[in-house]
Amino acid sequence: MLIISVPGVEMFDEQAEEFVSRDDVTIELEHSLVSLSKWESIYEKPFLGKGDKTSEEVLGYIKCMTLTLNVPDEVFAKLSKSNIDDINNYIEAKMTATWFSEAPGAPGTRDVITAELIYYWMITFQIPFECERWHLNRLFTLIRVCNVKQAKPKKMSRAEVAARNRQLNAQRKQQLGTRG
Repeated sequence: MLIISVPGVEMFDEQAEEFVSRDDVTIELEHSLVSLSKWESIYEKPFLGKGDKTSEEVLGYIKCMTLTLNVPDEVFAKLSKSNIDDINNYIEAKMTATWFSEAPGAPGTRDVITAELIYYWMITFQIPFECERWHLNRLFTLIRVCNVKQAKPKKMSRAEVAARNRQLNAQRKQQLGTRG
């Protein structure tokens, strides 16, 4: 969860015909599957797609991320560049200590990832629905771990076995101080 403080606003109340000032507003945000699902139900397109998003769509996602209740629209209009940077850094954060070694030239997924596909993965790997509130990158990592652990081990080619054996032999020679 990300907590940001939006600077106060001073605006003109047309009904009362006077200037009104508001204090700083603190809002809580959550980049999760729930937020993603809300956004996709409004805009009816994949959030994680390759296409650029309009400023309206970006602001719409920030609203979908908001956990604080009854935040007036003018608060979102007053988000500072620092607030936007904090939100972007939070969205892009890894949020896990897990890392993967990538095989060179490994193909990426061609699937368009939507909330429903992520829910499908959760069901397939029997991930509890409470995880839908996790940071989205952390949930993706868990899904990937489940996929890796359930996959059958890939057989090594003859060249890979020979290279591994050469490396092990070189290490043993060095440890034992022998030449062969």
